[in-house]
Amino acid sequence: MSGMSRQARAASRLAAVQALYQIDMERPELHLLLDEFHMHRLGAEIEDVKYAKADIAFFDDVVKGVDARRNEIDLLLSAKLAKGWSLARLDKTMLQILRAGSYELLARKDVPVATVITEYVDVAHAFFEEREAKFANGVLDAVAKDVR
Repeated sequence: MSGMSRQARAASRLAAVQALYQIDMERPELHLLLDEFHMHRLGAEIEDVKYAKADIAFFDDVVKGVDARRNEIDLLLSAKLAKGWSLARLDKTMLQILRAGSYELLARKDVPVATVITEYVDVAHAFFEEREAKFANGVLDAVAKDVR
């Protein structure tokens, strides 16, 4: 994959996590949310900050896929958490990172396991400290062993 398309996918993953967070918090109509991201967030310039051009089809697939398979993904994730932990106890952004990564592991066999895990650990680093990034790595690694 070229550097450009790798960057575009990375931008899509970060945007997908943000969109999923919004879905969780506000329950907007999915098509309206996707439109908003297409028009205003993906590859847009906001207050002179150039957002990396995203791979829109990939973004849509991750957001729609997590939305459609949320129960299946959440069951998978619940099984990988330490005793006494539930998805409800997780930080809401972390939950979306884990959902998006799990979706790719489940449904996007075209994306290698190592790529999925590395990319979502990078997304985790955008929001969290090293400890949480390691947590994301461990959970996604466990999911990968189950589904690949």
